[in-house]
Amino acid sequence: MQRLHVFSLPTELLDTLTPRNLVNQELPRRTPSPTPPAEPTLTSSRACNICNGATFLDVAEQRNHYRSDWHRYNVKIRLSGGSAVNESEFAQLVDALDDSISGSESSSDESGSGDSDAVAALVGKTKRAIRSPSPESVARSSPQTALAWFHSPPATQIGVYRALFPPASHHLEELKAMQSSAQGRTWTLFMVAGGHFAGAVVRVSRSDDDKKEEAEASQGKKKPKRPKPEIEVLKHKTFHRYTTRRKQGGSQSLNDNAKGNAKSAGALLRRYGEQALRDDIRNLINDWQEEINDSERIWIRASGSNRKIFMDYDGSIISKSDTRLRTFPFPTRRPTQAELTRCLNELTAVKVSHLTEEALRAQDEEYLASLPKPKPTPTVAPPKEPTEKVKAPQLSKEEELFRDKWFRVIDMTRKGRLEPLKAFWEREGPGMGGIDASIPEWANERWSTLLQLAVHAEQEDTVHWLLEDMRADPTIPVPAGKSDEIPEVESTGKTTGRTAYDLAQTRTIRDVFRRSAGLHPERWDWFGVARVPSALSKEMEDDREEKKKGRRKALKDRVKERETREKDKQVEPPFVASDVPLAPSVKADVPSGPRKLGGTAGSSEATAGLNSEMRAIVERERRARAAEARLKAFSK
Repeated sequence: MQRLHVFSLPTELLDTLTPRNLVNQELPRRTPSPTPPAEPTLTSSRACNICNGATFLDVAEQRNHYRSDWHRYNVKIRLSGGSAVNESEFAQLVDALDDSISGSESSSDESGSGDSDAVAALVGKTKRAIRSPSPESVARSSPQTALAWFHSPPATQIGVYRALFPPASHHLEELKAMQSSAQGRTWTLFMVAGGHFAGAVVRVSRSDDDKKEEAEASQGKKKPKRPKPEIEVLKHKTFHRYTTRRKQGGSQSLNDNAKGNAKSAGALLRRYGEQALRDDIRNLINDWQEEINDSERIWIRASGSNRKIFMDYDGSIISKSDTRLRTFPFPTRRPTQAELTRCLNELTAVKVSHLTEEALRAQDEEYLASLPKPKPTPTVAPPKEPTEKVKAPQLSKEEELFRDKWFRVIDMTRKGRLEPLKAFWEREGPGMGGIDASIPEWANERWSTLLQLAVHAEQEDTVHWLLEDMRADPTIPVPAGKSDEIPEVESTGKTTGRTAYDLAQTRTIRDVFRRSAGLHPERWDWFGVARVPSALSKEMEDDREEKKKGRRKALKDRVKERETREKDKQVEPPFVASDVPLAPSVKADVPSGPRKLGGTAGSSEATAGLNSEMRAIVERERRARAAEARLKAFSK
């Protein structure tokens, strides 16, 4: 099928076109559908359902789209309950951020795996702005796709990018007006990202005179000339500067604004590259001033601070409020001359699909079903009766002072601060009820007496002072429900049947009770109610100490004996005899019993497998035995 050009549409097709404007009308609300309304199915089978039906010419372009910031933003915002945006709307959102787009600053083969900072910032900003949109806002925002669709009966639809039309215009009338131009139409295209720049001035449609000559030539009235192409590049320029660290993303100026000026050599080169890139682009704009002023559209692909290069500077030719300014409504790749050509062909190509009236009607019904229901009017709940808060009882100064005394005593007992505790109790103890007074419930303490508290805290000196000097009662039982760490036995009534002795977890604390029971057996029923198993006297302690010393001495003796045996097992160093003149060979008696090191004289197997040093030792041993044998023979 011949590819249609937006500025050279057949007249018979234009006369039958009607806008597909159902989505722009006020529609009734129906049950929402989980899927958004689908655009007409294009002749190309490659499209993105997330990004409002964006279409692609080949698989590579589709893959690049899925890696682009526009697609990632739409995926994240739809998961958050928002609505997707087209490419031009996404570019406007990016323009509001002073950040760089990782996908825009890398080629298709250098795209990173993570989301760019701009995508994260835009998603966070959009999430904060979402406030349960009304059905009217959904109806207004949902049709804003990149393409404007027109229908030609019986089953032909064409799509043209909305960015080609002036804002707030009648698209069908503008499309018909595009087919005629006295002098032709020129566009200016600029792209910059990651230090790469590409610019071009192109003619996108022929003049009316050229079209008339071509028509006359086709009718045979004039000699046919070589037809001019629909698109012609008048001027173009590309260059590159080092402004971005490879695989790092973001320009050097953005990094300086966020973290301060870096002092590395690479940072200096990148700052110089940014300044040189800005100067080169502005010089080129000044050289193309006449062509830019005559252009019908000015297409700029730049994000963040890079957009400031083209407009609103001293002597700027392009103003930010210029109505000719446009952004590319589809994903783009690294700025190159080939990429400019591809984008230009994409902008001027007409998308074609073939759907029947029944298919279009089904799409309309699906869209109507996708609109959300109006929210019911919230009913105001009756105000709750205020509940009166239970106020804590007001304490008098005397009660507050009494509580403070108890808190101080408990703290000193638990921490074992014996000397301050003695002084304080000598002064305040009689007024607090004595040493066996129960700890008040408002203190939220687990134990009922100071003795039980000291035993559980393992404060040996405090327990000894309480039993010996203060004569604290060891027979007071531990209250029920407060001995969670100790298994209950003989539980009767509101007590566990256990006493302070049962709370002792170390032998030293238990010995304090047994020692006190041996010194003062008449004070309490130690072996009955107090549950102390036996008394501990001085003689028993001395005997226990003697037994302990005996065990230690026996252990030391066994250790010494074992060390002696190990020393005996060690091989004694070989004996080296003094220099004695060798006598004539005398037959020596071969001693019975185990052989010594080196074996018998002249034994070759004795030195097998030994190194030179060991052979020398064996040889010296042989000579020493031979000398001993000769001396023994002479002495007889």
